[in-house]
Amino acid sequence: MKNLTTPKHHLLKKTALALIASAMIAPAFAGWTLNGTQVLDPNGNKFVFRGVNHAHTWFSDRLNQSLKDIAATGANSVRVVLSNGTQWTRNNGADVTNVINQCKANKLVCVLEVHDSTGYGESAAAAHISRATEYWLSSDIKAAITGQEDYVIVNIANEPFGNSTSAATYTADHITAIRALRSGGLTHMLMVDAANWGQDWSNAMRDNAPSILAADTLKNTIFSVHMYEVYNNASIVQSYLNSFQTRGLAVVVGEFGAEHSGSNVAEEAILQYAQDMGIGYLGWSWSGNGSCCVQLDIVNNWNAGSLSTWGNYLINSTNGIKATSKLATNFGGATSSAASSIRSSVAPSSSSAPSSIAPTSSSRSSTPSSVANGGTCNWYGNRYPICETTASGWGWENQQSCVGRTSCAALPAPWGIEGGTTSSTAPSSIPASSSRSSVAPSSVPASSRASSSTATTGGVSCTYVVSNSWGSGFTGAIRVTNTGTSTKSGWTATWQYSGSNRITSSWNATLSGSNPYTATGASWNSTIGAGQTVEFGFQANTNGGGVETPAVTCR
Repeated sequence: MKNLTTPKHHLLKKTALALIASAMIAPAFAGWTLNGTQVLDPNGNKFVFRGVNHAHTWFSDRLNQSLKDIAATGANSVRVVLSNGTQWTRNNGADVTNVINQCKANKLVCVLEVHDSTGYGESAAAAHISRATEYWLSSDIKAAITGQEDYVIVNIANEPFGNSTSAATYTADHITAIRALRSGGLTHMLMVDAANWGQDWSNAMRDNAPSILAADTLKNTIFSVHMYEVYNNASIVQSYLNSFQTRGLAVVVGEFGAEHSGSNVAEEAILQYAQDMGIGYLGWSWSGNGSCCVQLDIVNNWNAGSLSTWGNYLINSTNGIKATSKLATNFGGATSSAASSIRSSVAPSSSSAPSSIAPTSSSRSSTPSSVANGGTCNWYGNRYPICETTASGWGWENQQSCVGRTSCAALPAPWGIEGGTTSSTAPSSIPASSSRSSVAPSSVPASSRASSSTATTGGVSCTYVVSNSWGSGFTGAIRVTNTGTSTKSGWTATWQYSGSNRITSSWNATLSGSNPYTATGASWNSTIGAGQTVEFGFQANTNGGGVETPAVTCR
């Protein structure tokens, strides 16, 4: 056949092939994305927010110095208050551009929020969330944030509903807002604030998060809860955050303090669980809260050299910003081998369900090296059985949730598979550190971590772990392991403190007694498969004594 292809056609063909090749080797991540519960930076590496809020719209002259001071604490992110003009002076496109530039100059991930919707339905001055949507799509603001997807996360509206709005309205209005933003051309990661002035005591956000995420055509929406006086004990904090983890949904504590309106907040539990679960947090707020809420100032009178009690705890405690914050890799932060393994073995989520976490085709074909057979999955501090028939993602087997072996093995250290025996074949993308036996959460340094174990009794063994302590109290857990070869139905753990330590609250078990204490399993964890482990937690006061690690008897 005669070749009718002209030189021009050759050129077009070569150009097309070059474009296709370029697309094939281009980075798979554009802007910030989600992989189940994990936030991924523009390079596809896991990122955990460790930052603060800054009230820019009321203190615009403080921006440059405040962001510089915030970055100096070690923070990797800042949530910036903006106004759409319905309650306060509108922050225009030029101002938003300057905010973004200052965030970038200080290597801070920039979360931008519209504050005028706060408490809509109860606050007469508050604007509906649709007005916030209009702000993001207005010509000057859209121009300011377009092209900044690697640096900006759009928090649609701050606390956009008060206590009188129904869950159905909350959900429908957020779905409408998300669809409008996507139709309007915004491809940024979106952040949705909870109902009930951000505290979600009615669980409107918690229960409807899957539907809201499903409405996002990019499946790129993270949920934000504001933890104040509603979250006044460790069990409430743990239960709320865990509800997102177990469903594979990404959540961040977008605001919190040490106290609010004269009521206590369990800030130590927020920091502990956020670290254990790999969840981000942003403390409220740098300064300028006024006489009503001065206890929420992180620094006194805008002076970075004068930390408040709250600010000192947020920044300098064991699980605080300074000890746990890591820069995003697009700002030069280190890329860990564990983070790389996530990219190579777990595909980005395309649905709100936990089962959407799936490995690439290469990880389906073989079992990773040093991956345990049997054992338990430590999923960001929560332990689940390894699935028997589901190879990857989340599954439901034996009337309980389980995690596929390849997905668990891909978690970064110190999480992953615990216990079991190891096999020898493996893709090189999964680091050796992903498999190990009996690893305590890395968030607790050796100096504040302690445990005691007892001999196996009736095929069940227990380990008592102190996960965090702060002088007057501590949090801990007891891990119950079935060391037998058959399923164990019903278990009991008993322990007694010889000194002044006393339990104040517990979760994931039924607790009785007042020293000695007895714990029995809840409905969802009273049955333990052979070789599997369940865990329940507690908070205690030291009452002037030291933190104790008593022996535990299990049966």
